[in-house]
Amino acid sequence: MNAPRLRTRKLDVKNGRVDLTHGSGGRAMAQLIGDIFREAFDNDLLAQGNDQAVFEIPAGRLAMTTDGYVVSPLFFPGGDIGSLAVHGTVNDLAMAGARPLHLSASFILEEGFPLSDLQRIARSMGAAASAAGVKIVTGDTKVVERGKADGVFISTAGIGIVPEGLRLSGENARPGDAILVSGSIGDHGVAIMSSRENLQFETQILSDSAALHGLVADMVAACGADLRLMRDPTRGGLAATLNEIAHQSGVGVRIEEDALPVKREVAAACELLGLDPLHVANEGKLVVFVAAEAAERLLVAMRAHELGRDAAIIGHVVPDEHHFVQMATSFGGDRIVDWLSGEQLPRIC
Repeated sequence: MNAPRLRTRKLDVKNGRVDLTHGSGGRAMAQLIGDIFREAFDNDLLAQGNDQAVFEIPAGRLAMTTDGYVVSPLFFPGGDIGSLAVHGTVNDLAMAGARPLHLSASFILEEGFPLSDLQRIARSMGAAASAAGVKIVTGDTKVVERGKADGVFISTAGIGIVPEGLRLSGENARPGDAILVSGSIGDHGVAIMSSRENLQFETQILSDSAALHGLVADMVAACGADLRLMRDPTRGGLAATLNEIAHQSGVGVRIEEDALPVKREVAAACELLGLDPLHVANEGKLVVFVAAEAAERLLVAMRAHELGRDAAIIGHVVPDEHHFVQMATSFGGDRIVDWLSGEQLPRIC
């Protein structure tokens, strides 16, 4: 992504499209990077124009993550692939309790992609990064022939600093622990599906895409020593996340259907589309396991934050050598909440 500044006329962003010269390493590529990416991500480290970013880090343990984003459609109610890429990377760091510092971004662009859409995505990324207090400090751009991609794919990496003494990990769940979610589930996946299929509902369903590290910081301040682990239930939804943790920790999980926060319009859309909210992706929610005695204190801290105001205690950890996730249903019975079989909703993040 780094390139020298060249004296040349500005890109015709309004009418222009990506072509193969924008990935050739020459003048056109430098112009694309300067006029779109440098303008959107502007910061002191990126402005150095090197193939890497060199920076000081504060004391503490380093957290690192990487991710890829291929969502379709690229623009959806409540966000787009650009803001999603920033939020998703920040949240992966936040689930370790880390304070995110810097991100990298790599773009695979398809020949013919509108420059106006690329600028919109880049500016959305820049705005999301600025709001989250992180910098996009390095990256890369490649262009592939028409038909060999789907507009734009984004790969990211991020680093952050974990506070001393905080060790959140998927194998930490213990029988008796309480399980909380930070808010309503299924919003993101339903927003994507409704946009993709041009479905109209009485109330517009927006993606919940958001950076969660501020909420996490408040949770750590309130209950740091009692926190076991956190996860953001993205692909596969809450069901996949709970199954992953149950197997990683060697325990069982029991949740209450009546305790699950699901917006009425999301539940109705899922019923119409034949989806289960437990399997639908989220991009601005987290699941947290905490010692039972700290559950109410944590709930109060979460609800005091804007992104946790609908937080709820949804279940607890139980001993189970089979590592099942079970749900007490609204009808008074029990059912197994299994992994998703097959692909419920493709190209979700």
